[in-house]
Amino acid sequence: MPVTRHGRQPRGNVGEATSPNPHIGERTKWTTRQERIDDFIHEGSPPNDQPLQILCEDHVGTYVIPFPCRWRDGLWENAKTSRRIEATVVGWRALNKTQR
Repeated sequence: MPVTRHGRQPRGNVGEATSPNPHIGERTKWTTRQERIDDFIHEGSPPNDQPLQILCEDHVGTYVIPFPCRWRDGLWENAKTSRRIEATVVGWRALNKTQR
């Protein structure tokens, strides 16, 4: 068996890339759009003036706004600065304890 210049035997097939990280090469299960939306409330009206986490969507996909938001006067806004959120909101949920 050949030995590399570091004194180790190569792993895998000749020409195959190997990594010391055992997780590289594992398959990752991606969350579907519907699974992501289902994690949020997306029917009815959001509660007024309460800090919430919101899920938005654009032409690339879904994303969570990284700061608390609130629904006020028919618009989404940053809960701290009151700046309007200019995005397509597809769901909301209560903040978890670490987000407050």
